[in-house]
Amino acid sequence: MDLIRVANLRKSYGGALALRGASFTLRAGETHALMGENGAGKSTLIKILAGATLADSGEIHLHGAPARPASPAEAHRLGLRFIHQELNIVPALSVAENIFLGRPYPRRFGLVNWRALNARARQALAALEVAHISPHATLASLPVGDRMLVKIAAAFLDDDARIFVMDEPTAALTSQESERLFAVVRRLRAQGCGVVYVSHRLDEVLDLADRITVLRDGETAATLTRAEASKQTLIGLMTGGREIAALSAATAARPEIALAVERLSAEGLQDVSFTLRRGEILGVAGLAGSGAERLTKALLAAPPLRSPAEAWRQGVALLPRERRAQGLWLGESIAKNIALPHLSGLWLKRRAERARAVETGARVRLKASGPQQKVRALSGGNQQKVMFARAVAGSPAVLLLDEPTRGVDVGAKFDIYALLAELAAAGTAILVSSSDQEELLHICSRLIVLREGRVAASVPAQGLTPQSLLALCYGEA
Repeated sequence: MDLIRVANLRKSYGGALALRGASFTLRAGETHALMGENGAGKSTLIKILAGATLADSGEIHLHGAPARPASPAEAHRLGLRFIHQELNIVPALSVAENIFLGRPYPRRFGLVNWRALNARARQALAALEVAHISPHATLASLPVGDRMLVKIAAAFLDDDARIFVMDEPTAALTSQESERLFAVVRRLRAQGCGVVYVSHRLDEVLDLADRITVLRDGETAATLTRAEASKQTLIGLMTGGREIAALSAATAARPEIALAVERLSAEGLQDVSFTLRRGEILGVAGLAGSGAERLTKALLAAPPLRSPAEAWRQGVALLPRERRAQGLWLGESIAKNIALPHLSGLWLKRRAERARAVETGARVRLKASGPQQKVRALSGGNQQKVMFARAVAGSPAVLLLDEPTRGVDVGAKFDIYALLAELAAAGTAILVSSSDQEELLHICSRLIVLREGRVAASVPAQGLTPQSLLALCYGEA
């Protein structure tokens, strides 16, 4: 039985076609992956299924019957549950309250039944085998990975859901957290549910998906079974056969030290010391809770930087992990977002602002209608490129990157890698904190490994494999 059948969906925004004939089906007991470059139409398709926007034309059938979700509440009533990569949370509320966001709280005698609320939240967390997160804890007290697990748990609050749509669900998760989610996906499939799985991570898709639909320029390029798919085939379908720039080898570091860190201690870190040289790409690796995910934030709070604003003034640019919550002014234009930390006084002439956006946008291969386009309207990968454009606009001496390719498609990822190689060749010192071990090994010349808040190893990247790097993280090498 087809749980979802989408045929020839079309959707335009202000004359620009986001979907121009997208089609796919989701069967009961199936994990169906949706892939495509940023801007291919995946997000628009999901928004239509979620009732957040309406298609201009085309057909949607849910559980064999015609459907046209006109609101998120209606999509929920039809049995669809959505897990989005962007964290829509209320940090000041508890885990249980965040799990129940948008749902009525259980009540007793007309009052909120907090015991029942926490018990049901605990059951939802148990579906992910997440015993270490308390329903009573505030979201603000949790690391990003645990916050994402809380939002994922919210999808399992109801027993009647049959269709789960997961949009980059592992983008903020460690490998161990991701494995918990994969086990849940397999259980859902075994129970006869259907999972639409959106990811840019090829290995994940080839491991989890029964079938894979590739979107390109708003159209369905192909639907393949797992047996028919390979990395090369999927990349070719996503890019239309266009060549992706080969990854440049990491450049040799120069003798000059750009950043020296001595005995840095902060929350989750203890006596961390290292040096970063001009032209070097230094990777930071570590398991969840090792301190690797806290390092860039701690650097910005340490003297002489003390704050992101002071860091920008001293030639240190930052790309934070949460681009929407921490990095972008979503309601403003690309030009204003790029200019923000480079303003002279309180304003910059509009013509210069636009010129800078055009020049840096071209440098990072930003896909947009123009510098005045609102950042909110861009795909996740192009929002990430806006942050890179902002960073390179100031010609930074040091670039701090926290999960730089999170939620970015394979083409945009290699654009970013090529940009980092270009910056390093020009002498920029780059620090990269990433949970993607293959990424670190691809782009870095040297790695520091954090374990229990301390630097446990400093090693050349050459010759390491993901397996040997993981062994270092565990302290088994």
